[in-house]
Amino acid sequence: MAGREFSLEHLTLLDVAPPDLVTLAAEAGFDSVSLRISPATPGEQPWPITLGSPMLADTISRARGTGIRVLGAEAIRLDSGGPGGWEPILETAAQLGARYVNAMSGSGDLSRLSDRFGELTRMAAPYGIRPVIEFMAYQPVRTLGAALDIAARSGGGGVLVDALHVQRCGVDLGQLSRADPALLSYVQLCDAPLKPPAGLRRPASLPRSQPAGDDDQALEARTSRLLPGEGELPLTGLLSALPAHLPVGVEAPSLALSQELTPRQLAERARHAAQRVLAMTVPP
Repeated sequence: MAGREFSLEHLTLLDVAPPDLVTLAAEAGFDSVSLRISPATPGEQPWPITLGSPMLADTISRARGTGIRVLGAEAIRLDSGGPGGWEPILETAAQLGARYVNAMSGSGDLSRLSDRFGELTRMAAPYGIRPVIEFMAYQPVRTLGAALDIAARSGGGGVLVDALHVQRCGVDLGQLSRADPALLSYVQLCDAPLKPPAGLRRPASLPRSQPAGDDDQALEARTSRLLPGEGELPLTGLLSALPAHLPVGVEAPSLALSQELTPRQLAERARHAAQRVLAMTVPP
């Protein structure tokens, strides 16, 4: 996949343990992975990849053995735990060699959220890790402008761009192309119908006990995405609007595909799907 770094994002295969995800990524031809080292949602079952754990050591060993890098780690919840709870996550991410850590918050107080993101950015700097904030239609940070403002005020943080959230938040690709490239970190690809879902059936369970919730868009994001190029999102336009050097992660969790394919088959299909989209993209 010369010319672009391609990452297998953990949410695509969240039921796969971190060391096994590294192996799958290598076998499927990815360059890197992003790993869920701390729950992103309330009630989610964490992987035991804490400091000093056998799973952390195994993940590091497999990454070194395969040459797979760790692009990102998630998640740090800005509205719970506080800085004392962030430190172990940052230390774990640093041991993995992660370059980014995804910060999330359910707080509607954007001023406080921005202050806490700035605090995290300062805390992460000695580890060589860049915190990123993501805009989502079902979260308080739901516009590109808000995410860019928070990143700009943080003194070093960035914005994570997800193809699904670009569509569901109504982001204009022209606005995205005019964004300060220094504030952008990497992009996550998936596909979906243009229109948001309505009346999705609640599954009996979600990977790692993520909440199904009452919001169809949140459920779509966690369970019902399509692989790149298999839906209606303007993915080539999105990639053309972004700097050509940004890493590309494939984040396409699908309960349907997970039941149809083995994890290795899904990883391979995800890699080929992303490669086809990139091949059709006009460089910015």
